[in-house]
Amino acid sequence: MLRTLASALRWRPLEKTRGCASSPVDAGREIQVRALEGLDQGITEILMNRPSARNALGNVFVSQLLEALAQLREDRHVRVLIFRSGVKGVFCAASSAVMGLIETTRGLLPGAGGTQRLPRCLGVALAKELIFTGRRLSGMQAQALGLVNHAVAQNEEGNAAYHRALALAQEILPQAPIAVRLGKLAIDRGIEVDIASGMAIEGICYAQNIPTRDRLEGMAAFREKRTPKFVGE
Repeated sequence: MLRTLASALRWRPLEKTRGCASSPVDAGREIQVRALEGLDQGITEILMNRPSARNALGNVFVSQLLEALAQLREDRHVRVLIFRSGVKGVFCAASSAVMGLIETTRGLLPGAGGTQRLPRCLGVALAKELIFTGRRLSGMQAQALGLVNHAVAQNEEGNAAYHRALALAQEILPQAPIAVRLGKLAIDRGIEVDIASGMAIEGICYAQNIPTRDRLEGMAAFREKRTPKFVGE
């Protein structure tokens, strides 16, 4: 089993590709990509721009989104990805948002893994309460329960959530990119399996990070009491 997991999780360096940036040609596209510059270099934004349908998932929208993600996945210069909306008042709304698992109020059962993932996040008792009652929660209530990481008061421009996301991206940006990537992989794959398999996945990811230049740089910077300079290798 460990050999199979190792094969599935083996990390391979990506080829250097041209960074993505928005251009006038992209103006009419439902999905637009913009690479930030200066101190924010390494952060890329995906702008959802379908105002006529309030960013509803249509064939063109989804096709362009998958195309953008496929290209960004192969770009080693992209360290953090932010999804934002070009439609005011639609994704995201910040602390004024209302959310809930309201399927039972319509005679339905939560789908898309709702009955499996929510208990893992919140515990069985609280997950049952939210699903059985169909209760709607404010952004602040959702944050208090751990359903969302952050809830911020809306600003006049309607983009308070974006600014919080950008600040979070700026915190992630200086960290070792391979370690972040493998940490994400260990969490995403590990949460889907039992604890023993999850620990095996974590061990495989940890082992892949050991020989990287970034790990050696991080240790050297710690000894020398300086800020590390990670290169993603």
